[in-house]
Amino acid sequence: MGMTMAEKILARHSGQAVVRPGDIAVCEVDKIIQIDLVFSASAEMPKRISNPSKIAIILDHAIPAPTVGDADGQAIAREFARRFGIEKFYDVGRHGICHQVILENGLALPGQILTCTDSHTCASGAFNCVARGMGPLEMLQIMCTGKTWYQVAPTVKFELNGSKPGSVFGKDIFLHLAAVAGSVEGHNIEFAGSGIAGLPLDDRATLATMGAELSAEFVTFPADARAIEHLRSVTDERFEPAESDPDAEYAATYAVDLSSLRPYVAKPDFIPHNTLPVADLDEKIAIDQAFVGSCANGKLEDFRVAAQIMRGRTVAPGVRFIVTPASQKVLKEAVRRGYVETLLEAGAVVTNSTCGACYGGHMGVLGAEEVCITSSTRNFKGRMGSPSARIYMASSATVAASAVAGYISDPTPLLAESL
Repeated sequence: MGMTMAEKILARHSGQAVVRPGDIAVCEVDKIIQIDLVFSASAEMPKRISNPSKIAIILDHAIPAPTVGDADGQAIAREFARRFGIEKFYDVGRHGICHQVILENGLALPGQILTCTDSHTCASGAFNCVARGMGPLEMLQIMCTGKTWYQVAPTVKFELNGSKPGSVFGKDIFLHLAAVAGSVEGHNIEFAGSGIAGLPLDDRATLATMGAELSAEFVTFPADARAIEHLRSVTDERFEPAESDPDAEYAATYAVDLSSLRPYVAKPDFIPHNTLPVADLDEKIAIDQAFVGSCANGKLEDFRVAAQIMRGRTVAPGVRFIVTPASQKVLKEAVRRGYVETLLEAGAVVTNSTCGACYGGHMGVLGAEEVCITSSTRNFKGRMGSPSARIYMASSATVAASAVAGYISDPTPLLAESL
């Protein structure tokens, strides 16, 4: 019996010929990513680390610092980088949400293992990398020893076939999977199928990132020509992709016809088995805020589609439309292409890159009883502010269309009109 992508990578890094679900794999870690919140929560640093070249520090959640505590923590991060000679330090001005910076700079490579303190670390699986979030103490141990351990999980496979319609994006595909499969707690996710070739890297990254919301351990995509071409353009580091064996064993397999999908929305408070096509909502849901952003959907493609919908239109009265780029690089390119100007002319607020409103930190916190449509990562009670606020989740296209309408709206007609 063969192995899945994740099993092969864990076997390589643990020195074992084969690993199976339930096995313990003690693995060498290739990349170790620390974020600002870790330093804000701790006043102490380790006295030694295993390998500074494996470590990157990315300031992302509270940038620029909105509180004195955040500012002090970021000062500790800067001192940490100086003390240990960490060259991969992404300070304010060259920063971004960590998962986007990782993907942009080739920090996650095919066949590698990456660890980070953020729960959406599975985003790096878009590039055939085994990655997941780890607790602060475990990350401290990894920095000092260069190793960690995993219990090998069984894998659920999603076979993507066909081509998606122009009004369907990575977030819609994810929300469809959430409706079909629900939670996969205790399992990995592996994507396969001929439909992957037609998916832009941004959509793949969205799918990998959102695997955390189905409680996946790891999420992996194959390292195809499109992924490798991007990586060759940003890094000269060597890597060895992992392909699943034809006789690999899966706990479950779901086949998805991309051509049959429509824009989806998740209703408030949770995601698994709580999503449906936007057109199937049985009421007109008025909104107070529309948010485009986060590691999942603050990408250049999100700016492009939001600007396409907003061009020549305005944000509805009484609605706040906030757009936050996933990185400084995304923001610069969105400015260059005119997307930011279009959004501003329509009445949107475009912020600097940060996790910001997504985690209820700053620049878009929700008040009591407010309704928000978001393309960010989570919709549980209190995630973006008041626990009495209601958070609906959808693609950035649906968010932008809803900002225009003033209520949750299918973007398909506006996208057709703006072609």
